[in-house]
Amino acid sequence: MHELGITQNIIAIVKENAQNQKVQRVSLEIGKLSAIMPEAIKFCFEICAKDTIVEGAILEIIEIPGTARCRQCGTTFHIDKPFGICECGSVQLDLITGEELKIKEIEVEELCV
Repeated sequence: MHELGITQNIIAIVKENAQNQKVQRVSLEIGKLSAIMPEAIKFCFEICAKDTIVEGAILEIIEIPGTARCRQCGTTFHIDKPFGICECGSVQLDLITGEELKIKEIEVEELCV
């Protein structure tokens, strides 16, 4: 399960950017063509966040659909796999979206002094 290593890296990046403030929410973008299973990330998130400033944070995952552009005819269309075929018959495609793995937003607890 490569999602465990990915989640460990996500937690490390979040901790570094939270600057020792308690993390309330983490928002991720995961492309449907990325070969990353959102449910596995959710499972690993709680385990990897334990005993850190990220423990208890809400994990929000936004799944980005796959889109491709045909190099031959220029048509842009939705795609469910990282390979496919255009209506014109071409398999020469450029993936536009769907391969993302991005930490979109981190919400931290604001301390009132």
